[in-house]
Amino acid sequence: MQAIFEGKLDEAGLSDAEQALMHYTELITNSASRSTEADVQKLRDAGFSEDQISEAVYIIAMFAFFNRVADAFGIPAQNYLITGKVTP
Repeated sequence: MQAIFEGKLDEAGLSDAEQALMHYTELITNSASRSTEADVQKLRDAGFSEDQISEAVYIIAMFAFFNRVADAFGIPAQNYLITGKVTP
């Protein structure tokens, strides 16, 4: 888990499919408009269905939306990673 938090996906012991999804998540989070058919094909090749890929995009987008809304309203970070809490 620590490797994931630190962005060291290659050291996190993830399956090839999980790594593909994490890399796609990073791409969509940072620059969704740069996503290409080849990026989506990597997920297909890793075994993800069209429905699973669509759901991943929706979830990634919702988290981005929630974070932007929280930032816009000045809601302070909960620092769950620092405190070791996963849920409130």
